[in-house]
Amino acid sequence: MAKKFYNPTRMCVSCRQRDIQNNLLRVQCIDGQIEAYSSCGRSFYLCYACLNEEKKVSKTLMRVCRSGDKDKLMNKLKEIIPDDRKS
Repeated sequence: MAKKFYNPTRMCVSCRQRDIQNNLLRVQCIDGQIEAYSSCGRSFYLCYACLNEEKKVSKTLMRVCRSGDKDKLMNKLKEIIPDDRKS
């Protein structure tokens, strides 16, 4: 009988849906700016389905990063998103 391997699940901060960790984008806020996760400090996850809903994600990012600059957060997020997932 084959062993079942553990797949860690995480929650998207925007839609609150749980998914396998590999299916989510991990980012962090540093001084009110969103950055790709640098393996140090607190971070959060966003699912790729939510990344297509700009209004929903921008509101979530402003809340999580405690920043009011929606345009700067969204521009930085678009730079972080891997090229194959932009559409």
